[in-house]
Amino acid sequence: MTPVLAQIAQIFLVVALAPLITGWVRLVKARLNGRIGASPFQPYRDVFRLLQKEAVVAHSASWIFRAAPYVTFAAVWLAACIIPTFTTNMVLAPAADLIALVALLGVARFWTALAGMDVGTSFGGLGASREMMIASLAEPAMLMVSFSLSLITGTTSPAQIVAFVLSGGVGVEVSLGLALAALIMVAIAENGRIPIDNPATHLELTMVHEAMVLEYSGRHLALMEGAGMVRLTLFMALIGGIFAPWGMAQPEAGALGLAIGLGAFLAKCFLLATALGIFETVIAKMRVFRYADFLGGALLLGLLATIFLYVSEAV
Repeated sequence: MTPVLAQIAQIFLVVALAPLITGWVRLVKARLNGRIGASPFQPYRDVFRLLQKEAVVAHSASWIFRAAPYVTFAAVWLAACIIPTFTTNMVLAPAADLIALVALLGVARFWTALAGMDVGTSFGGLGASREMMIASLAEPAMLMVSFSLSLITGTTSPAQIVAFVLSGGVGVEVSLGLALAALIMVAIAENGRIPIDNPATHLELTMVHEAMVLEYSGRHLALMEGAGMVRLTLFMALIGGIFAPWGMAQPEAGALGLAIGLGAFLAKCFLLATALGIFETVIAKMRVFRYADFLGGALLLGLLATIFLYVSEAV
């Protein structure tokens, strides 16, 4: 498979798989709570139903409110396309960068927060202020994870990091464990999952992401919901691809290698989705003023990972 075909396959794969992963997490949580739960394919029906409905826009909304869903979805989709999933042989691999990934996610967050404040509702402003507070700690923690990985592998390119790990250049590293823990905490905050946020609630005392998209409907809401699903798939691909890249196809792999890479990617995603469902079932929602403690811990773990690398190199 040529790099162009592999890139096109990934572009459609992340969008096609994202609703299924979200549905699987909901199914796992339902079963653990003693309920039958909806089908894991229910998010496909929800998005299709929303796309068929007309978008109702408030009179006070500006062009920012109308453009935000498209910009947000495009930024998250592009970020997901530069993360290796089943192969590293993609046309965007040379241009991919972990720092660019943080920037793209920041663009999506910025436009979502702007849209939340644009209509002028109290819920939108509340959600936007909480989102910016979370971002002020989540983004530095993500950058520290990127710096730690770059110090170990000598690059910030995800494809080159995967190739370096698969070549056996990385042994048992304490810094990698700390970076993995920090990345998991950041992923929980970025996706608005428990204990930071509950995607299934609309209580004004707890909601963050839902408060910013509360005024959306129709195709605009479908794009916002789709962006959240793709973002969850993105972080699962990032965690599984960088910290457990085994099975991923290399540029010289043939059809069998690509099939193994695709199977390994799907297995990692559903394993992480199952773990997320179990984690959200056994843990309680955190109060808002404790968010800083949670994300401060992620930032501290990222800093410790970098410090340990410098100390080990000096010794």
